[in-house]
This record gives sequence, C-alpha cells and structure tokens, in this order.
Amino acid sequence: MSIEVYRDAWGVPHLRAGDPDELAFAQGRVTARDRAWQLEVERHRAQGTTAAFLGAAELGWDVFARRVRLADTARLCFARLERTDAPTAAWVRAYVDGVNDGLTEGARRAPEFAETGLAPGRWEPWTPLAVWLSTHILFAGFPTKLWREEVARRLGEEWTELFATDGPGTAGSNGWVVAGERTASGAALVAGDPHRFIEAPGVYQQIRLACPAYDVVGLAVPGVPGLAHFGHTGPVAWAITNAMADYQDVYRERLRRLPDGGVEALGPEGWRPATAHTETIEVAGGEPVVIEVIETDRGPVIVGTDEEPAAEGPEGVRTGGDDGDGGDGGWEVLALRYPPRVTGELGFGVLPALLRARTVGDVDAALDGWVEPVNVVQAADTRGGLLHRVAGHVPVRDRLNSLRTVPAWDPAHAWADAPAPLPRAEVRGHAVMANARGLAAPLGVEFAPPHRADRIDALLGASADWTPEAVTAVHRDTDNPSAAPLLAAVGRAEAGLSPAASAVRERLLAWDRRMDAESTGAGLYAAVRGAVVRRLAGHEAFAALREPAPYPEVFRPWLALGPRVAFALETLLTAGPVPAGDVDRIVREALEEVAAGEPPAAWGTTHRLAPWQALPDPDDARWPGLAGDHDCVLSTSSVPGWTDRSARASAARYVWDLADRERSGWVVPFGASGVPGDPHHQDQLPLWLRGELAPVTTDWQYLTKEQG
Repeated sequence: MSIEVYRDAWGVPHLRAGDPDELAFAQGRVTARDRAWQLEVERHRAQGTTAAFLGAAELGWDVFARRVRLADTARLCFARLERTDAPTAAWVRAYVDGVNDGLTEGARRAPEFAETGLAPGRWEPWTPLAVWLSTHILFAGFPTKLWREEVARRLGEEWTELFATDGPGTAGSNGWVVAGERTASGAALVAGDPHRFIEAPGVYQQIRLACPAYDVVGLAVPGVPGLAHFGHTGPVAWAITNAMADYQDVYRERLRRLPDGGVEALGPEGWRPATAHTETIEVAGGEPVVIEVIETDRGPVIVGTDEEPAAEGPEGVRTGGDDGDGGDGGWEVLALRYPPRVTGELGFGVLPALLRARTVGDVDAALDGWVEPVNVVQAADTRGGLLHRVAGHVPVRDRLNSLRTVPAWDPAHAWADAPAPLPRAEVRGHAVMANARGLAAPLGVEFAPPHRADRIDALLGASADWTPEAVTAVHRDTDNPSAAPLLAAVGRAEAGLSPAASAVRERLLAWDRRMDAESTGAGLYAAVRGAVVRRLAGHEAFAALREPAPYPEVFRPWLALGPRVAFALETLLTAGPVPAGDVDRIVREALEEVAAGEPPAAWGTTHRLAPWQALPDPDDARWPGLAGDHDCVLSTSSVPGWTDRSARASAARYVWDLADRERSGWVVPFGASGVPGDPHHQDQLPLWLRGELAPVTTDWQYLTKEQG
C-alpha cells in the first residue's frame, strides 16, 4: 500500500494514498489511532451495548437502540449497498479494515480502556452505517410529537402548538454562502458552524484526503468514511445545516398476543403478524436486562412493548377499543417509521461522489441520493457556480403525521410511494440558512426562530468586500434579539418595585443586549430570565403538565415542562394560557428576587462549557466560561431557569475560500486527538473560545510526515 500520513501544526491528519480504497483504509486507520475510545463508544452505542462497560446509566439508550433496530437497519442498508453500488460498499469495507488495523494501537494509547476494562472490539462492514444512524436517529425530533400529545391531553387541543420552536430559542446550525460579486477576491466564500451537543472528543474530525482522483479537506464524522457535511476539494466547497424537516412518524399500534406466543398488529388491512424476539442487555455492576423487540408493518415499537391491557397502557400509552379496531382487545404501543428502515437506503453512495466533485453541479447530482438527515446544502465553485438546496428523503403523507402520533390502522396515515420534491433557491449576493423557516418550510412543522438567520443576513448585507477574516468575525456575533420581549416586559414593570428592583430594571434597560462572557449586564439578564422561567413553569396554568410524561427516559429532554417553558419564553410572554396580568406580576417578582440576592456576576462566570463525556469528568470545574446564547449567531445553549451551563454550541467552525483554499480556516472545540495528554488533545480550545480559526494548510512541504 502506498499510504503516507502527514500532520499540520495542529496535529490534523493529511492522508495521501494511491487510490480511493487505500485512502479510505488510511482514514479508518488514522481515526482509530487518534480516537479509539470515541470510535468504540460510538460502535457500542449503535449496537445498544454501552451499559456493559459504562453501567446502568446507559441502559435507557441501549434499550432504545435495540428497540429501534439501529444495528439491524445498518445491516439491511449495507446489504442493499452491496447489491446496488458495489464500489461504494468496497470503499466502506476498506475504511472498516483500516479501523480494525489501527484499533489495538489506538486502544493502547487511550487510558479509558484500562479504566473501564473494555477491550477493543471488531468493526463490521455495516458499523459505519450504524454509527451514522445512531448519531442522527433523534435529529428530526420525533419525541416532540409525544410532547404535543401530552399538551393536547392535559392542557387542551388549542394549546398543542403553543411550545413550537418558532418561539423557543433552541440552538441549531448556521450556514451561509457569499457570491464572488460580494467578496474582495471575486470568488465565493462558504462559511458556518454546526451547533450540536458538545462532546469530548469532538463530534467532527478535521482531515485531508488526497489521492490521484481527488484532494479534499473537511470535517469528518469519526467512524464514517469521507466528508459528508463539510468539504473543500479545491474547485468546489460545500456545507450543510439541519433543514428541520419532518421525516419520521410515530404510529399508535394495537397489538395482541397469540396462543403460540406470537404477536399481531392491527393495520389498515386488519390484524397482521408482527415480528417479535427477546434480547439481553448486559449491565456492568448489575443484572442483565431482557427486553422484547417488536416490529410491525409500520416500524419498530419504541414505547410499550410489554403486554398491559389496563386502561392506562404501558409507559403511558392509552389502550381501549374506541379507535375503530373492533374492540378486539390487546394493548397499545408506539412504533417509529423512519426512511432507512423502510427503504434500506442510507445514502452512503453520496460520500465518494462528493469527494470526486469539481463543480456545484457535481455536488448537486451527488446529493440527489442523500437520505438522512435532511439538510439544507450550500455550495460554491471556482467557476462562479452556487448551490442552495434541500437534500434528503421526506415522505409524503397526511399533515397530521407531522404533528402528532397517528393510528396505524387508519389508511389515511400511510406513506406515499415517492418522497416529497425538494426545494432549491437561487443565490442572489448571499444566502443564509440557520434552521429558520425559509427554503425548507414546506417540509417541516417546527423551525428555529428567525433571529440568527436575520442577524447573519443583516451582517452580510453590510458589505460587498468580504474576506475570510471578515467572515470569521460573523461567527463571533453576540447580539441577542430574543431578549427583546422580556426587556419589553421589564420596561412595563415600573410601578410598585422596591428601590433595589428598580435599579435592576434600569440596568437591564440600559444593557446593550450583547451576551459577552465578561458582560455583567448579560449576567443580570440571564438571572432575571431564569427567575421568570421558573415562575412561569410554576404557574397554575401549567399544573397539568408538571407531572413527568410517562415515556422512556431517553425522550425526557423533549418532554420536561421546565425546558419547554424556557425555550418558549418569547411566546409565553405574549401568548398562551398565563394571563397578561400574571405575566407582568411574574416579571416584577423576578426583578425583586434578583435584587434581593447576590449581584449576578459576568455571564461567563456561570455560562460555562459542559461537554458530554462517556466517563464522568473528574475535574468538571476546569471548563471555561462562554460568550453567546441560544439565539445569538454565537449560539451556546443552556436551559434558562435550571442551568447556565452550556451543553450545546458550535461543534466546529469553518470558512471555505474558493479563491485560495489555503486562506480557508477551521476549528473544533478541543483538538485533533482524542487521547488525553496528547499535545493536540485540546490545543484548539483557546482558538475556539476566542472565535478564531486555525489555518487550512495544504502545501505538503509545510506538513510533517509521520513515521511508521
């Protein structure tokens, strides 16, 4: 094999090989050496086997992964890939061979293996597909449909969409493309930052892949070959944001047990066999857990597999004979229908096609085969081509499917044979996508607020002479438009305040609305906001929603009242079941509460990074303070009212320059290495905190060749 590994000053691997398969092997091998622990955690998560070495805390995820059939779906998709696209299947196999070749060496460098007693396992050809599914199965947020059911049942049908994310300040991703007519060089710029839960090691891996067929830099997902989301081949560059499309459905299923132990499910054509088997989940330090895995014609059962014919069904799923089932008894469950499970397609054929792309037309054609997640793609090439389109698989079905759980036995909720057509738009000067309503609006229900998109649009509109350095500054913007409704309510709260509360009010009204880490005004705003959120969540209007929703723990982030109120604060201050007079009273009480306590510190004192790690952090206090907030361009999400710690932020930042690839820049929150103690384990963290980018170096003479 003619494989060479080089490193830049930040430890980023630059790989050179004789052909694409050798290069895929090299990518797998270097990833295993740099990130063995991360790869093995992801493999076990995809298989539902993490509790075996991480303990009972991971049991909820393992149960979900088994029930939703992640690994089996990956096997099905890989088998189809082998039948329909043998070259891509061989390319994926080469990557897996590389992972297996480097995993033992990587595990020797990673202390977590010894700490947990985990031995490195063996990757199968379908494992990268399973990792991809595991990473994105919750991206479309189908648990929100469970939340809407609870709101309708407990609060009333008229409030079903009260907590829609057009109002909340949820995090998402920023992406923008600036046409050459508005840059200093005359060539386009593509930039942005994906906002995800921050994990250590990071969820994106900076890498360069070079062979005679192509030479590409970009951000890879560890465990998956190629560069699915962000890449620059030299002649063309692309990037994505989450389209916020709705492409997963939750069906209410009626099951019944047969005398021979088999299971049937009620569908549009009556009772039909469902598949059922048991699986055993090993738990470190505990007894094994046996679960039943059931799948109907709609999809795998994710809630309520245990037989329970009482009035209130398993895990809160209601049963009864009043839904048109003929009163044949049984019990009710929830099943998930998602495109790869239905079609056997995951879109991996797109990955090598993207690496070979030379024009936006090539990128466009490749993405016609994309499946999941559904993304908005922006691309530009050196010929002046621009692309702004949606890519992915969105089923055509009844509108109610997108809003709530739907009855499996009603044919009105079946999927059409062909997916929905995907929107695209012309780029005029610049284009922005930040998860707001816009290009993908016909494909979804809930979108992010318009604040980030509007702010980026305004910033980009202020110049026609953009450079990579100037574009990087857009990433750092901390203006917080979502503060306006609360500040308006604070402005109304003049009468009846104590002198101390009046002083807090005056300081807030004079604040510049910027969520800078050193800003005491931002810290004061956050303290008042938190007090308002807690009081709103405690209002009697929401009493019916206070009891935890009776669903598996893995869905709780979508189902807890407190965070829902926090993220919907803009809406709830002006609409909803809490009377306007009570809202004004709550704001006055919040001002008094903050005035009576210790003066809030600067925002970055409490708004600190809180990355997820598979093993508990022995020194959690070491993580630094952050600037930004939910709806700032510099998006760093917390849960107001409960914690200022930020678990979600920019998982990477990038600027792709089509005039000169070496004027591009990128950064990840930690570093290129996943090995504690490695010089490049966290060396990019200071850059990331300052909103700066590391240079993209592509001249081989300035790289260091790795020996061995």
